[in-house]
This record gives sequence, structure tokens and C-alpha cells, in this order.
Amino acid sequence: MSASPLPARLRTAAARLLLPTVIVLSFAGQAVGAFLPSVPLLVAATAVGLAADIALHRWQRRMVATFGRLHATVTVRQVARDLLLVIGLLRLEDKSQETRYLAFVCGLLAFYGLHFACRAVGILVRRSRTLPVLTRNIDASALRLSPAPPALLTHRTGQRLLVFSLPSTAGLLATVVTGSAWWAVAGIALSAALAAVSVGMLLLRLLPGRRPVTAEQALEWFEEWLAEYEPTAGMYFSGGTASAYQANMWLEPLAKLEGRPLIVLRERFMVKHITSTDIPIVCLPKVADLMRLEHSTLKMLIHPSNSGKTSQVLRIPTIKHAFVNHGESDKLSSCNPYAKAYDEVWVAGPAARERYALADVGIEDKDIVEIGRPQLDAITPYTGAPTGPYTTVLYAPTWEGWDGNPGNTSIIEAGENLVRALLADPKVRLLYKPHPLTGSVVPQAGAANLRIQEMVRAANAARAAEHTDGGPAPAAAAELARTTAELERLTTSSFRASADDTERMLLQTTPEPGRAEAVAAATAAWESAYWASFPAWEHQIVTEARPNVYACFNAADLLLSDVSSVISDYLASEKPYAVTNTSGLLEPDFREAFPTVRAGAVLTPDASGIPALLESVRDPGKDTYVEARAELKRHLLGPSDPPSVVRFNEAARALCAEADAHRAAMAVRTLSAIPTQPDARSALDNRQLES
Repeated sequence: MSASPLPARLRTAAARLLLPTVIVLSFAGQAVGAFLPSVPLLVAATAVGLAADIALHRWQRRMVATFGRLHATVTVRQVARDLLLVIGLLRLEDKSQETRYLAFVCGLLAFYGLHFACRAVGILVRRSRTLPVLTRNIDASALRLSPAPPALLTHRTGQRLLVFSLPSTAGLLATVVTGSAWWAVAGIALSAALAAVSVGMLLLRLLPGRRPVTAEQALEWFEEWLAEYEPTAGMYFSGGTASAYQANMWLEPLAKLEGRPLIVLRERFMVKHITSTDIPIVCLPKVADLMRLEHSTLKMLIHPSNSGKTSQVLRIPTIKHAFVNHGESDKLSSCNPYAKAYDEVWVAGPAARERYALADVGIEDKDIVEIGRPQLDAITPYTGAPTGPYTTVLYAPTWEGWDGNPGNTSIIEAGENLVRALLADPKVRLLYKPHPLTGSVVPQAGAANLRIQEMVRAANAARAAEHTDGGPAPAAAAELARTTAELERLTTSSFRASADDTERMLLQTTPEPGRAEAVAAATAAWESAYWASFPAWEHQIVTEARPNVYACFNAADLLLSDVSSVISDYLASEKPYAVTNTSGLLEPDFREAFPTVRAGAVLTPDASGIPALLESVRDPGKDTYVEARAELKRHLLGPSDPPSVVRFNEAARALCAEADAHRAAMAVRTLSAIPTQPDARSALDNRQLES
């Protein structure tokens, strides 16, 4: 479970040290109060310290980890807190009464023993619920899945200790104030009872009828499901949460393939980051379990990205592999030598084929297949100059990349200049959509991104003061809320806060028939409501998953970007675009080095070309790149007929046929390798015929 949002008063760097400081000072106050002794100081310091510790676990999980690295874990802190209370009681009482506090110590020891037992049993429960295969959109009820126990019992052990310690600490404090030992006895007994009940609840989860199937049984079920479902083509993906968009862009094309598609993931957390789809999803974290796909009907896998775990699935000889990438650009990353590992490399059009030939990274031309970009069918074509009062400009800079090349992104050197020039034009509406990974490598890029967003907000505030018409009617906001709720209902599964992967498997079963069509209709309705809910003059900062970049393409009259796949995809619309040159190259050299630039304007980092660019968009007679964009579109994305979806499906069918031929050849070689003993050969022939 993720930590709760940090309150505003704790967001500054200085405020983040408040709770740790209070905890440290509370122990100092407790020690002084115990040894003086001083009842008010002891009570106040203990209460404040325990409250601060609970708040720390709720709002500052990273600081909890810091305490742990200093060997001041929550257990150490709570034991010290209780010990100081007992010492304070001893100092306050007569020496003749000291023996009765031995019962307090024994009770506290019993409570801590039960706490550690609960922790140990919780680990066993978590392990029993961690299956070797994780699924989505599949009926996995045969695995004896059940709702997860409360997270307080299995995961949040530190918070559990603090919560269960409340009665014992309160009882000891009451004894300090009143002198009656019964308060401490009752409090400690209640804390021990809570821990004992928790242990019992978790032990029930380990009974044979209450726990999920064993790992081997789960894998046997998975093989049976594969045999029943008979997948043919699929997608393999491995990566971090920020890279999930690379897989998500291929979901719709994959769903339209002939046969039975399948999505294969390697990281458990990635299952929840794949957006709404009806395609069955399986996650196989271990290599040994992944190898079970070898004996399935799965014939081919597409790969939107390279990762360290890609080589593991490439070992399976019965499956063919195609690298489709998550976008194409003129950057060297689009011609990665790792592509040699795949059976085929699927590209959009002739430009990528030429790019691989020029890069000379070992990719043979015969292994390159042009399929277009099936994701781009939803992009609306160019219809001429803007007809409304505002020209919508989409600024979509790419991220800084891994190679440290300053020309990768314009956001550091030119981003603020570009945005400033656009905001200065009263007839421009800006859509700012930075790359999701912006700032992940170079902090300056992240800082520039934040400054640009502040500039956009300030410009909106200034425009709001000028426009007093009130913007869209309240009905527009109501329609957006309605379509958002409908889309969330169709695409989001509701889970308890303590739901684990096993409970999610139980709930994310086979989707209802027609859900994919309903999601498509709801998405279109949401996009219409989204754009209609804002005043026509209002600039937008788009950083969420919705609206996606293709929806922004349809809303834009002009694109400003860098040398990236955004340019190639935007060309499907044939609308005007411009590329920012931060490479240090002269414009002729820049156009020569990056062919995707040749049908658009080139902007310098000072953004001096923005006024002329906007004028050419508003007056098509001054747009000198119309024919060049149409030609470059064909060069980058291939022909419009047959459609890209058709070419994608034909490429998949052809690769599946190669897989079938390879399997048949392997079977022949296996037969020829067996000694010519009639009985053995006849038995094998019969098995081949049966399969």
C-alpha cells in the first residue's frame, strides 16, 4: 500500500525533519521524566513521542527507512518507550513494591513475542499467496484464490506494533498518574490479546482449505489454461512503471490480430500498469516458468522495447520474435544493434529500412518488414488553416535520453523561450505535453519542465482576468464528470486498499463480452467532453495518461517537438510541424542528418522563428511544406493502402507461418535422430499424429 499524501505543512525540506526531531526529543524528555522522576514530563513526552511515531509511519515512510538504517527501528523505539515507562514507575514507587512490576515486564515480553510471531506467520501467509504466475482477464478461480488479509497484519508490521501498543502504553501512563497497577495490567493484556487474535487470524489462512494452491499446482493450471486458450500471437514486455506507455500503445493493434492474442509480462507490478484491455495477461517472473511457453501454441511475440530480460524469452526456439519498437525517429536509439537478436524487425516505412542500412548495425534487409503504424488510424487528417479564433499549438518535447547528447531534447536550452514566444501571441492556445521521463536523467530538464508549467499557469491566470464570459456552461463540466465516471467504471477495477496480487487476480477475471467496444465509445465521448470543458482560450498542461498524445494531435493545428517519434506519428495528419535545433549543427546539416526534419520548419533555441511559423499556419498560402509533408509521410509511414492494421496482421500471419514451419522441421529432425527401432518409431509417429 502506498503512503498517504503528505499534508501541505510537511512538504518543505525543513518540515520533513519535524517529526523525526519530535521523536528524538520525546525520548530525551522521557528519560529525564523517568529518572527525576517527573510525572507530567514523563506522560507528555511518551504521548507526544508515540503520536509522532504513528504520524511518521503514515506520512513519511522514507524517514522510517532512514531510522531503520540507523538501527533505530520501530521495535527498538517502542521497546525503549515502554522500558522508560517501567523505569519511571520504579522510581515513583516504594522499593517494597518493585516486584509487582516484574509482571509488567513479563506481560510486555509476551506481547512482543506475539508481535514477532504475528510477523513470522504474516511472512508465511504472504509467501503462500505469492503464486509463480500472475494473471489478468483470465478466470483463475481454480487456484483457490481469496481476499487478502488486512494489510496491517501482513505488510505494515511497524504500524501494527504502534497501534497494538496503544493499550499497553496508555495503561502504563494511567498507572504512572493514578498509582493503580490495574491500568497497566489491563492495557498490556489488551495489547497481547490483539496480537494473539492477529496470529490466530493469520494461522487460519494457512489451513489447507484456506490457502491458494501450491506453486506446482498453479503452474500445472497455467499449462492447462494455455492448452485450452491456444494463444497464437502475443506481446512480451519488461520494464519499469514509467515505460508502461511503450506497451500500452500496442494494445489496440494487438487486439485486432487474427487468432488469440496474449500479453506476457515479467514484473508483477507491471500488471496493474497495463491499461484497459480484454487481452489475457500473464506475468511470469521466473525464467524457469517462462520456459513453459515453449510447449504452448504461442507462435510469435512482438517486442515494443529492449530490456535485460528480453534475452530470456529469446531462448525459446518454438516462438518467433519481432521487434516493433515503441516509436521511430532519426535518433541512433531507433537503430539499436540489439535488434539483431530478433527474427524480424517491423518498421513503419522505407525511411526506417534506409536508417538501418545506413547505421550498419548488423540488421539484414530481408529481416525488415514494413507494417506502417497501426496506432495512427485514429488521427484525423489536415483540413486547412485554423477556423476558430485561436491557433492550437502542441509543444511535445522528448526527454533527455541516456547518452547525454544535448540535442536530444529542446526543453533545457530552448523550452522556456519557445513557450514564452507562444504565450506572447494572444491568438495562440498552447497544449504542453512533456515526455513522461523528462528529468529522470538530467535534473536540469526536470527543473525546466516545472518552470514551463508555472509559465503556462501564469498565462492562464492573466487570460482569465481578461475574459469575463465565464467559459463553458456548467453542463460541460457535468458532462466531463459523467464521461469520466463511465470510463473509469469500464477501465478500472475497484480494490480494497489492502488487496494484494492474488486478490486482484480473483477480481480481474474474464471480461464481459463487448467491453472493448464500450471502452472505445466511452473514450471517444470522454475526449469530446474533455476539450469542451475548457474555455477556447485556456492553455493546457497535459501530463496524465488521458488525453493521450494522439488525442492532442487531433486538437492541434501545429506541433513543436524534437527529433523523436512524435514527429513521425504526427505526420499521419499531414499538419504543419516544426523541430527545434539544439544540436549545434547548422540548419542544412541538421536537415541532412535528420530526414524527418525536411518537411517542417527548423527553430533556433531563441525561438525567433515562432511569429513567421504561426503566420504560415494561419495562411496556407505561406505554408511551403504541404507537398513535402505528404511525401515524407509516405516515406516514414508507408502507403495508406492497404491500411497499416492490415499490413500488421499480414506480417503476424507470415511470422506465425514461419514458426509453424520451424516446428515441423524440428519434429522431422527429432524423428530422424531416433534409432530405427520399429516399435519406438511407430510409437513416436502415433504421438505426432495425435498432437
